[in-house]
Amino acid sequence: MNTRSMRVRTLLAGLALPLATLAPAVAARAEPAAPATPVPGATAIPVGTGATIVPPEGWSQKREGQLVRFVAPEGDASAVIVPIASARNADDAAMQAFALARPGFSRAIDLTQPLPPREGWDDAAVTGFDVPPAEKAIAQAIVLRKGTSYTVVAIEGALATLAKRNAQLRVASDTLKPAGFTSESFAGKAAHRFDATRVEALKRFVLSAMQQLKIPGIGLAVVDHGKIVYEGGLGVKDLATGTPVDADTLFMIASNTKGMSTLLLATLVDQGKLDWNQPVTRYMPEFRLGDDATTRKVLVKHLVCACTGLPRRDMEWLFNTSPSTPATATFDQLAASQPTSGFGEVFQYNNLMASAAGYLGARLIAPGKELGAAYDKAMQDRIFTPLGMRDTTLSNTVATAGNWARPYDLDIDGKVALIDMKFNDTVVPYRPAGGAWSSAHDMARYVLDELDQGRLPNGKRLVSATNLLARRVHNVPVADQQWYGMGLEDSIMSGVSVIHHGGSMFGYKSDWFAVPSAQVGIVVLTNSEMGYDLTKAASRRMIELLYDGAPKAAQQVAVAARQADLWVEKNRSQLDRNVSPEEARRYVGNYANRELGPLTVTYADGVLHARATSIWSDLALKKNADGSTSLATISPGASGFEFLATTRDGKRALVLQDPQREYVLLETTG
Repeated sequence: MNTRSMRVRTLLAGLALPLATLAPAVAARAEPAAPATPVPGATAIPVGTGATIVPPEGWSQKREGQLVRFVAPEGDASAVIVPIASARNADDAAMQAFALARPGFSRAIDLTQPLPPREGWDDAAVTGFDVPPAEKAIAQAIVLRKGTSYTVVAIEGALATLAKRNAQLRVASDTLKPAGFTSESFAGKAAHRFDATRVEALKRFVLSAMQQLKIPGIGLAVVDHGKIVYEGGLGVKDLATGTPVDADTLFMIASNTKGMSTLLLATLVDQGKLDWNQPVTRYMPEFRLGDDATTRKVLVKHLVCACTGLPRRDMEWLFNTSPSTPATATFDQLAASQPTSGFGEVFQYNNLMASAAGYLGARLIAPGKELGAAYDKAMQDRIFTPLGMRDTTLSNTVATAGNWARPYDLDIDGKVALIDMKFNDTVVPYRPAGGAWSSAHDMARYVLDELDQGRLPNGKRLVSATNLLARRVHNVPVADQQWYGMGLEDSIMSGVSVIHHGGSMFGYKSDWFAVPSAQVGIVVLTNSEMGYDLTKAASRRMIELLYDGAPKAAQQVAVAARQADLWVEKNRSQLDRNVSPEEARRYVGNYANRELGPLTVTYADGVLHARATSIWSDLALKKNADGSTSLATISPGASGFEFLATTRDGKRALVLQDPQREYVLLETTG
């Protein structure tokens, strides 16, 4: 699962990176596509200031003087590379770029944030423009400075298209390099052993990052050449008691469950009970995805490749999951879903498909047994117990009865605040996609197995190397030199292959990184919404320590902390928490949507509050550029959803904009 991207802190992941705005409030539509020639293959082309870029795959391209315009196949979104000879700052460069890319552009700047260091550039920032949510679009500039000149990527167009083609833009953006730049590479270089000195250096880095990012606790482990050389905790698992994290403290590992689910499937492939390349309906005849033609195309590997063109469909489980929601809800929702792009065309992350994969394995192992119970037992018997993952569990009840880390977020004032753990119950019916809990110790055992390609410490095999490695096959690119496999990613970092996968639920962000060529891996588990930034920086610090790389990780953390501060400042300036009784009456009432279920807006003691089946939050009012008003959730963990207050069919309505889908909650009586 990845709640951070479902909340509104990400625009095009990897372009703007976390904390730039992917809004329900979005930007202007692009002009219709002009006739253009197809984009060539992976050959870099020159743009403006001498920089080069590999065009986004499938997009048309057209030169307009010094500008290069890329237009999405749908024709309603564009990315224009604009050279700017000089500018006062990033804001000025962004405004100049949009004036050239689309004359008459008049959007006001909403927020400019620094970006982490990018290879070859002196400075980088992302500028988002203020756009009413009703327009369902995005306007954003990626601003890169080299000396006194700037290269700007002016991105504008339909939210649905830019969300769908996000990875294509990210791949292209990652290849945008200044003239004459040569990337850092450690390909073929011998790695250092991760000895005690390097372990201490990593711990010092993590401690510093925790302080800057206001993260209460970390579970950390390091493995080197078949051994756990460090496992432990930093910080606290509970701010109220000050109890420290240790090697056995449990954190939700969220989407790291996906790779474990595909490991379960790999055991079945080894047994001849499953084939990655056979239709899902061969093993589960009742499986449906959209229409019959689409259903017939879905092979087992497609459930976990993020390559079928099925967009995220997370709002239903986030808003409308109850304790009685059955595991079969995964298949009910998939049957009502349809891909928005072709198989293998683009990376589109989908939790329901991964959930279905785990339950498919459970069905084959224990036919006739309730899917959830069958999955839990299969994972315990085939994965957790053989790997020696002694405390790992799929039960929230079991996890929170023992040694566990409480989840935290930054509140609207930037202070660390506890998240209601009940929000994380929403994943239970879909747990093969993100419901596991684990510790630094247990995750280190998992990483050891990945590095030893399925061989257990006692010499026996959990799974064949062939089928363990099948999970790493490159299916679709997520970014330049980064591919999604089956519940795992392969990222080439400075010429070195790093296998990993992240996880994100409310108040929990985690990742693990394995470097097969160095036989080294690290585990980073956090109990904070800010943990994403630490995990990514930790992977860079690992590379620096292994290969004497340039010290970039510390700058990544400093930039992330600044991004968070700017986000908090912007939220406080935009959101009105002091709502009068007269204003509140415009919104108080009962609303409902078929997929999202009921939502009630109440008012007491000067505070608006929203409550759905499985999530709840205080609300603030946000005035949009077109004069409309949105109700924004602001409680820790649940912040970032925006409901546009409007009318539909003569009734009051609240509209929630998911990137590729609109949910209308109509006022109800009673």
